[in-house]
Amino acid sequence: MANLLTRIMHDPRPATGGGQSPLAARTACHASLVRERARVVLSVARDATLLRIELAYLGFTMSEAATWMAILVYAYGVGGAGLAAVFAAIQLVPAGILAPMLAAAGDRRRREVVLRVGYLAQASTMAATALALASDAHVVVVAASATLAAVSVTITRPVQAAILPGITHSPGDLTAANAVSGLVENLGTFAGPLVGGLLLLGSEPAAVFATFAAVSMVGALLVSRLPTVLDLAPKPAPSGPRTALGATFAGMTAVRTDTGVLVIVILLAALDVAIGALDVLYVAAAIELLGAGEAGAGFLYAAFGLGGIVAIGLTVALVGRRRMTPAFAGGIGLFGAPVAAVGLAPWIVTAPILFAASGAGYSLASVAGRTLLQRVAPEVVLARVFGVLEGLSMFALALGSLTIGGLIAVFGVGGALIAAGILVPVVVVVAWLRLAALDRHARAPDPEALALLRAIPIFAPLSAPSMERILGELSRVDVPAGAELIREGEPGDRFYVIAEGRVAVSRSGIPIREEGPGEYVGEIALLRDVPRTATVTALTPVRVIAIERERFLEAVTGHARSRERAEAVVERRMLDDD
Repeated sequence: MANLLTRIMHDPRPATGGGQSPLAARTACHASLVRERARVVLSVARDATLLRIELAYLGFTMSEAATWMAILVYAYGVGGAGLAAVFAAIQLVPAGILAPMLAAAGDRRRREVVLRVGYLAQASTMAATALALASDAHVVVVAASATLAAVSVTITRPVQAAILPGITHSPGDLTAANAVSGLVENLGTFAGPLVGGLLLLGSEPAAVFATFAAVSMVGALLVSRLPTVLDLAPKPAPSGPRTALGATFAGMTAVRTDTGVLVIVILLAALDVAIGALDVLYVAAAIELLGAGEAGAGFLYAAFGLGGIVAIGLTVALVGRRRMTPAFAGGIGLFGAPVAAVGLAPWIVTAPILFAASGAGYSLASVAGRTLLQRVAPEVVLARVFGVLEGLSMFALALGSLTIGGLIAVFGVGGALIAAGILVPVVVVVAWLRLAALDRHARAPDPEALALLRAIPIFAPLSAPSMERILGELSRVDVPAGAELIREGEPGDRFYVIAEGRVAVSRSGIPIREEGPGEYVGEIALLRDVPRTATVTALTPVRVIAIERERFLEAVTGHARSRERAEAVVERRMLDDD
């Protein structure tokens, strides 16, 4: 406990110890940090619930990439590039419109149930598309079924992003889970088209849809019987078109009115504009700029995906970091600069390496950006915020694919690559003051303070972002022996956790009980909005962790299970004290 108090009160840097040189001490500290980050990531991988979610997500990303490629191959074979472009627009536009409405279910229903329903919807719509393709149905029927499949795909990613904070217990765990999700997404983006291409060698697009319909069904089985992870409302939310529309607008309002959320969403959407442009530029660069032919486009695409896989080391380095904006901005720079470099120096030898570096930057920016968004977005509308992002991503991909053709016509392939590479970094420069302010004053969460709060039943159910907000704003208070920490009848302004020492609780001068390390006081006045019901006096020198009224109420009353536990504590104490 003394070690806990030293860390809480003084926040020292690691000691160098004995005769150890500063360089050796820094090296040892760095090695210890690397081991700790690796341990956190491995602990996430060993978590049975997270493992099932991530395995299902791997199948999802593979299915999304493979079926997208397969339907465009079908459209190209039927009507050339023109029909392929029409098919892309037909799928992306409805998906972009409906994504926020579908994701809203993740804030109104149990998220684990919505996730399972999403996988089942994907399995059924992909199976229907496979049947339409296999039976040589009219192109309109195929387009309709493929569009339903594309719309169903938009359910998973927002709910996945919203579900992770509810099943991780610390900020480090959440970042690690996002890093694992980023690795899984890169693996799926790499492996999905590869498996789809192998299927197309000996079969037709119908086989791709049928195969990944089965993969989606496996995903539904993997995410069945997950623990309950949404306790934001005491009663099920009403349903219906009007309610769904209202829930959608709530997500849009959260994005529009919260500057921090808006900046992150704009930057992530801008990344998707660039990704949509790259889908075209891989082909144009391979054929026109590098002379590598159509097969070269596949190699460039694979290099980008491979870079994302290799970048897992970069994303693991984010675990435990108090600030995410430097990594977010740095990842965007690493994403854009190599793409522009290919346009400036189009060499067949260096282009795959540069695209791989770009893929690494994209992976880093995605993990940092999504973690930052999970931190700053209100938990009660988190799925809706990610639903808005998913919808914008669909439109952004379409915008990037459509506009890059005009840029190629005006500036050539090299100029278009430069434009695509500098787009998002320019947006970062314009938005930097707003972006940097998001976590400028953030403090690294103290793991021992986190453990102390987690041991309190009121805080145990809270998500990682909620705990992080509490840890970032708590204060430490020293109280000398004999002094009053709380006085009966005064307004309640703080909740206190005792880190060291003992206090006496009395009412009207009559002793009631004593409290020691790990206990807490002050919750009744805050939860019942009444004056302090008792006096708390330090029996010994006391050190406490203080949480301000607004932060305490926001965290506890916004989570049904925490609210229930807090009310149970209040009822028990009021009965015991009478």
